[in-house]
Amino acid sequence: MEPCLSMSSYPAASDRPLGLRPTEHQAEHRVVVPTHVPMVALLGSRDAVLRAVEDGFPGVDVHARGNEIAVRGPAGDVAVVSQLLDELVQVVESGTALTPEVVSRSVAMLTAATAQRPAEVLTHHILSSRGRTIRPKTVGQKHYVEAIDANTITFGIGPAGTGKTYLAMAKAVQALQAKRVNRIVLTRPAVEAGEKLGFLPGSLSDKIDPYLRPLYDALHDMLDPDAIPRLIESGTIEVAPLAYMRGRTLNSSFIILDEAQNTSAEQMKMFLTRLGFGSTMVITGDATQVDLPGGTASGLQVVEDILTGVDDVEFCRLTSTDVVRHRLVSDIVDAYARWDSAQPADDRRRGTRHDRGGHR
Repeated sequence: MEPCLSMSSYPAASDRPLGLRPTEHQAEHRVVVPTHVPMVALLGSRDAVLRAVEDGFPGVDVHARGNEIAVRGPAGDVAVVSQLLDELVQVVESGTALTPEVVSRSVAMLTAATAQRPAEVLTHHILSSRGRTIRPKTVGQKHYVEAIDANTITFGIGPAGTGKTYLAMAKAVQALQAKRVNRIVLTRPAVEAGEKLGFLPGSLSDKIDPYLRPLYDALHDMLDPDAIPRLIESGTIEVAPLAYMRGRTLNSSFIILDEAQNTSAEQMKMFLTRLGFGSTMVITGDATQVDLPGGTASGLQVVEDILTGVDDVEFCRLTSTDVVRHRLVSDIVDAYARWDSAQPADDRRRGTRHDRGGHR
């Protein structure tokens, strides 16, 4: 692919635009944006995208005039910023809106020296629904959705906010719409997250609905809300607690097990052996948020040791760098990981800690 931007060193000072002057250890480049790319889409409202580029590289000055962008600063940073602008132009050409968050994720990909280019990640199409397009937003998320395409069973393991369930749901709806499967089966264990909910009134469906609500929420993002009751009534979409899976064989289905850290080892085995012909399974969970009663081993924590090396099974680990919620979520995940690693192993298992005075 030909580069979208042309980059060249500045000519003599008399011909140099924007009045930029090179200094020792610095470089200058001029980036010419193709005329078919709207500058407002590239720069953002009130130059928000341009400012985000500068925020990612504090030593670099970026100035736009017409369809030219001048980049000045340390030579290494100038080269990266020029590459970043090239990637952002391709993202704009794909129809994806640029935001400061898109810029920060692109900067993270480029500075991490990954094999994936930001434009490849951010333009990877999964599903278009209700006027919006669902795409991966990080390298880890792209690897995850590619693993779902390539394997019969995929485990998505990572902290909150990494899109494990949401992307799996998008792949399920995509498979259903493409008629690769006949139905979607969504399940999760009915385990209370550290709270005693007590007696819940109503029918059995009313009692289990709070546990399954996150799955319904994702469905409403991807399908016409009026169509969901019809699909559920016809059995095309089934949302049920894990206990309902026992004794079944699920053929031609896209099956998602959410919150898998709250399965026991026996439940995990039971679920995995429901796999039928022509089906795909995705198991998601966060091994750091186990709500099982004390002493119960999490099926998610032991299954990797059991299935590693088994063909057509992939384990994808997402990290805080894949969090796409508020930026503080990533910081919180990292802070908890540091705190947890500093605790004695026995305390981590019991969920206790030492205070500053050394007492519990």
